[in-house]
Order: sequence, then C-alpha cells, then structure tokens
Amino acid sequence: MSKQRYGVLVLPSANRVYADASIGLMSAELGVLDREILGGRISDLAAEAFGGVPYLTFTLPDPTEREIAFLSNLSALYALFRIADDGGLHPVAVHRLDRLDDDLLTIQKYPGKTNEQFTKMLLNVTVWAAASGPDMTGPEGRGKTLRIFDPMCGRGTTLNQALMYGFNADGMDIDTKDFEAYAGFLKTWLKRKRLKHTVELVPVRRERKLVGRKLDLTLGLSKDDYKAGDKRRLTVVNADTVRAPEFFAANSFDAIVTDAPYGVQHGARTQTSLSRSPSELLRAAVPAWTRLLKPGGTLGISWNTHVTPREDALAILTSAGLTPLNDGPYRDFAHRVDQAILRDIVIARKPA
Repeated sequence: MSKQRYGVLVLPSANRVYADASIGLMSAELGVLDREILGGRISDLAAEAFGGVPYLTFTLPDPTEREIAFLSNLSALYALFRIADDGGLHPVAVHRLDRLDDDLLTIQKYPGKTNEQFTKMLLNVTVWAAASGPDMTGPEGRGKTLRIFDPMCGRGTTLNQALMYGFNADGMDIDTKDFEAYAGFLKTWLKRKRLKHTVELVPVRRERKLVGRKLDLTLGLSKDDYKAGDKRRLTVVNADTVRAPEFFAANSFDAIVTDAPYGVQHGARTQTSLSRSPSELLRAAVPAWTRLLKPGGTLGISWNTHVTPREDALAILTSAGLTPLNDGPYRDFAHRVDQAILRDIVIARKPA
C-alpha cells in the first residue's frame, strides 16, 4: 500500500472574508469526511503553497473510486491533484454529484443570501454524519436519492444545492415575500432550462382555515429521466416552522440543514414575536424538527455565536433528544462573516 499525497486547489470566492477562511473551513470539512466516511485514512493534513497558490494537502493511501467521488464534492474544491515526489502536480479526474447547471445556485442575488460554498459545506458535513451519509455517492458520483429538509429555507439556497445533488428537498419559511420570490425564480429557471416539470402553488387548509401555502414541484434532471419516470420532488411550505410536523411525516428526512437568523439585520421570527437571538426560535422548533428526522438522521445548524453561545445551542439540541457531535473537526467551523457575525456550525444526530 503506497502513501500518496494529494492537493486540493481551493475554489476562488468573490467574498474576500470567506476566501480567507476557506482553507481552515475545508480542513474541518475534510476532517468530518475522514471521520464519518473514509475511516480515518487521511493523514498529514496541511495548508501548502505551490507557485504562490494555496492548496490543502493530505496523504491518502490508494484511494478507491468511491473515495475520490466523495472528495470530488468538497465544497470549495476547484481541482484535485496527486503530488509527485518531485513536487509536480498531476490532475485527478473528479466525479461530482452535480446534476443541474450551477446558475441554479448563483443567479439569485439578494441581501442576506448565504454564501453558496458555505451552504454546500453545511449540507455536506450534515449528510456525511447521518446514517445514510455513506449512501450519498458511489463510484463515479451517483448515490442514493436522499431527502433533505430546510425548516428556514428563505429563498432556497440549501434546497437548490440538494436538487443539484439529485436529492429530494423540502423547505419551510414564514416570510411570504421570500416564499413568493423563490417560487417565481424556480418557475422562470425551469422554463429557461427547458427541464420537464410540473409545478403547483396551492393553499393549505386545516378545518376550513387557511394555515399556509405550498409549492409542489416535480422535475426530471434530464428529459430522458423524466420520460423514464425518474423524477425529483421539491416542496416548500409558507408557514411557521414550529408547525412542521403538521406538513411533513415523522421519521422521513435523512438530514435537516438550516442557516439560523443571525440576529443582526433581522430577528429570529416565531409566529408571535421577533427576537434578536435565534435561541427562542430554536427552543420552540428543534423538538418539532427532531420528530421529522429518520433514526440516525442528523440536524445541522449554522448560526451567529455572538447572539447565541455554542453551549446554549448544544443544550437546545440535547434537550430535544439529539446527540451533538462536539469534538475534533466538528469544533473547527467557527469563522468571521463581519464584525457583528461569528458564524459556527453545530451538528447533532438522532439516536438510531
């Protein structure tokens, strides 16, 4: 068995602050991948420069096609190289999960949009930590169709990344403007891409009372897939997230992934109040979300630690019956977004 060094060329980011943090964040992301999927086979993880360009380097003995497929989906991976003994870089063919054009992720521009690379990383590490994480991809990139839920989905960045991976995706958001904007974007994008699909925007009633609205989308990732009946589904509900069990079945999601309000430009909304801290919202909502997770499923949340300390977030997850993953690489995701926001990630697993 040969110990071979590899180098990841990091994808450039238009966000300067995120670009500065990207090597450290990818180190943590790769650490989670190694722990949960690769069996601890990665060693000598380091940041190195080749020709003045930063790379994340590591040693991995005789990687399989499946392992290369997992590495191919690192959130900030631009290219993967095998590093020769003389320092030469030899490109390694990557097998990304991507099933749709990337402008699904990049074309929407609006204040408060979460960085697409960060969203992909949050989705990755949450799924890898789940019982179904090993099913995410196989040799040459294709894995099982997982089901992802974002209970505070905004204008759908996480949902779009899930669709990009070929997953089924569901979301909720209480903001009517965001719901309408996302529905409008999807309709326009699908028509422009000429993807076969059906889409419905319908009211949801309980006991004859209007309790929300729902977007139901079914699409084929290609024309041939649609004809063959191989379709993906996306549902978004415009309602209060604490009511999620009214709209989605228990034990139905492989992973729940969400970016909590940062408590700076806007508050954390519940049905009856507006709070600067997401703590109140999470205390009310996490037990409801936990019911929706499959046994062994994971909940991944990013949030601003300036307004909710990490210890508080961990206590909320524990009190809901989840087991936080709080050691090693799971503690290495904190990074500055701006002066008012120190963003972190916490992941917890539902007992199997």
